[in-house]
Amino acid sequence: MSTRDISVTVNGVAYQRAVEPRLLLSDFLRGTLGLTGTHVGCEHGVCGACTILLDGDSVRACLMFAVQADGCRIDTVEGLGRIGQLNALQQSFHEHHALQCGFCTPGMLMTATDLLKKYPLASDDEIREGLSGNLCRCTGYEHIVAAIRAVVKEKAR
Repeated sequence: MSTRDISVTVNGVAYQRAVEPRLLLSDFLRGTLGLTGTHVGCEHGVCGACTILLDGDSVRACLMFAVQADGCRIDTVEGLGRIGQLNALQQSFHEHHALQCGFCTPGMLMTATDLLKKYPLASDDEIREGLSGNLCRCTGYEHIVAAIRAVVKEKAR
């Protein structure tokens, strides 16, 4: 199969790779770049586990081909913070016990990052609505909502 050269910036690092046109963006991030924080769940865009930021907007990496991201800026969960240097949202997830198995957590964090940037999230209902495209089988969402609410309150100070 033929390949196509793409250039992307992922978490601030520029990459140029030759990829097959059929390669999914989620598979490119995980397999080609080794950024395994982008989880693949349903592969139909329903669960939200593969959510990343593409040019600042949350998207499902399993619904895009890598060639569609040519020239784009991509942010994955690996770019949010590091062990010992968590960003405010990651720290709040930790403090509020907003994860259990952790499979949905990267997608939740990336979706919440986008929501916090774009919306006031003045109520728990607004937070829940914003997260409605992300599925979690473990937490019941209460702690996730609490973690995001805490970041909203801290930003308001």
